[in-house]
Amino acid sequence: MSRLRRQAPVLAVIAAGGVLGSLARHGAASLQDAGTGWPWAILVVNVSGCLLIGVLMAVLLDLTAPHRLLRPFLGIGVLGGYTTFSTYAVDTQRLLADGRAVAALTYYLVTPVLALLAVWIGTAATRALRGRRRA
Repeated sequence: MSRLRRQAPVLAVIAAGGVLGSLARHGAASLQDAGTGWPWAILVVNVSGCLLIGVLMAVLLDLTAPHRLLRPFLGIGVLGGYTTFSTYAVDTQRLLADGRAVAALTYYLVTPVLALLAVWIGTAATRALRGRRRA
């Protein structure tokens, strides 16, 4: 069996998940008025996506035999399509171009800190909840 044939299902679920995640991100981003100045919607998308990545990884690591397509579909596809750190970079650049250096620097620093914190919280909270259920 060729490598491409073995990987085709993985690529297909990543693509399908990416469509779903991107649609969810677009929906969330469209809730924000473009004239608000601060990219709240993308910040919320990235932080909530990272929280869900933490939850997902904690759940998958605890499963004894998850389906081989589950992590690529949910982690890379859905949540990879949902989160958007390229838009974070563009938003930072846009704030700078608008002469809002303090806002740009704040957004530039706050986003990755909150994203990493969200992954940690998602992982820790999921493990704590799963531990309580076992007890």
